Amino acid sequence: MIKVNLLESVTDKPKGVAMVEDKVSTPRIQTLLMALTVFGLLILGAGFDYISANSAHGAAQKELENQKRINSQMLAVNREQAELEQKAQNIQGRIDAIKRLRESQQGPGSVLQEIKVRFDNVPELYLKSIEQKDGEITIKGESPNEYAVTRFGQSMEFSGGLFNNLNIETVREAASVSSSPDSFGAKPEVVAFIVKCSYSAPKTESQPASAAPASQVAMKK
Repeated sequence: MIKVNLLESVTDKPKGVAMVEDKVSTPRIQTLLMALTVFGLLILGAGFDYISANSAHGAAQKELENQKRINSQMLAVNREQAELEQKAQNIQGRIDAIKRLRESQQGPGSVLQEIKVRFDNVPELYLKSIEQKDGEITIKGESPNEYAVTRFGQSMEFSGGLFNNLNIETVREAASVSSSPDSFGAKPEVVAFIVKCSYSAPKTESQPASAAPASQVAMKK
């Protein structure tokens, strides 16, 4: 008869940690655990990469928007600067045009005013015409006596450099038809004169006037 020792068969089976170690030590279980570990690491790595990439994309998107905003602001500033420069150029162009006009024309009103003052200071002097062409002034008039013409010429000559290159021509001629004859029935004579000169506008304090050239008065009869 066969006898089986049940106590020894029960106590011989591994229990607890020993049983787990025994199962893990098998090649199949080790391969499965290795596969699970690798898969878990892949999941963790993919998750980390996704979070990092998403964070980097968000930061790049914000930086791009910031750069676009700065670029639009710079474009607006450049447009405003260009407009201001254009306005400044237009204003400066107007100022230069006014300066050139004043320098070229010297202001006809000021010329007439200077001549009128000298005419008013000499009695018996009558003006016929004033012409300004190519920087030269031509004054035509007449007077019943030559002394008045001489005084007018002196006032033009000693004008502080306003009138230069002075030349006076005089000629005696019969008075106009409206003039009454004298007691002997003869028409009175008048001294007709032509004054030619150049005009120099008064210099400002920043541009002191240079020494005026000596004027010459030529009297012709």
